[in-house]
Amino acid sequence: MVGTDQMNVASWETKGKIDIIEKKIPAMKPGDVLIRVTSSGLCDLHICHGETPHATPKVTIGHEFAGYVESIHSETKTTVAVGDLVAIDPNCPCHACTFCRNKKYHLCPYLSCIGVSVNGGMAKYVAVPATAVFAVPSSVSPEVACLAEPLSCVIHAVDMGSIKSGDHVLIMGAGPIGLMTLGLCTTGGASVTVAEPSEMRRGKALEFGAVKAIHPQDLTIGDPCMGDGYDVVFECVGRPETMERAVNCAKAGGTVVWVGVAKPGVTIPVSPFDVYRRELTIKSTYTNPFGMERAVKILAEKKVNWSKLVTHTFTLDEFDKAWEVFTSGTGLKVCVRPSLE
Repeated sequence: MVGTDQMNVASWETKGKIDIIEKKIPAMKPGDVLIRVTSSGLCDLHICHGETPHATPKVTIGHEFAGYVESIHSETKTTVAVGDLVAIDPNCPCHACTFCRNKKYHLCPYLSCIGVSVNGGMAKYVAVPATAVFAVPSSVSPEVACLAEPLSCVIHAVDMGSIKSGDHVLIMGAGPIGLMTLGLCTTGGASVTVAEPSEMRRGKALEFGAVKAIHPQDLTIGDPCMGDGYDVVFECVGRPETMERAVNCAKAGGTVVWVGVAKPGVTIPVSPFDVYRRELTIKSTYTNPFGMERAVKILAEKKVNWSKLVTHTFTLDEFDKAWEVFTSGTGLKVCVRPSLE
């Protein structure tokens, strides 16, 4: 059990910077579980630069994490036990609004997000609601377990794309989200092309089952109304130029799914006539509704070697190095291990 009331955390103290500071080990409330965090993935650039409107200043970051159950509040009802490895769903809805009551809890206007609006998993310990805890089989490593949250978001995106066996799919961007999208599409029977400027990431895309991995400059589309282009296009970058291009790469009758997170206020030109003439379906995807349990099952099935996504691991004391690798884009998923001294 915890022996001191202080711990180091990675906290968003000022815009553009994450600092290592001391905070108190959180006290549990009824309904809570205390987690000893073993692995926490970096995915916090928008938060750091103040581009996430619902982020709380001075919050401990870390919304992609896994760990072991350290203790359980005496008034908490849960199926997990002390010592269990668990993954955490950071999104905590109100359960009372119209969205929550109509199976769209991810759109809850009162959504609380662990690691974004309340203190998260870039710390040795974090207290979370029992409803956010998902047991992970012992066959899954803690580093892979922390992929459950981003994978759950990708599950929602692929669901939105309505992939069918034999579909020709284009994925723009081969970062961790793009590669996860690739893994799910290929295991679902799609033929996938990946457009990515990084040679290293193109190589990873081929390892994950892409039939072709090309530089975006080499991506050419003929006449979408004559059947050229792709059945489904996933934009996994979040830049206006790739979001616009994703629309242009879908063939008539195709579907475009914007998975990447654009900066607030960004707009792109889209021709309503082209959308009409090509009868396009353009969708966005927001967080991970009902995806965590499915994500844990997919990680445990190991049809894809998900561990290849984790290219770098660091201790919390090495956070500055971890952040440098993350922001430089030289790796894929960068994990921090807060409970490793």
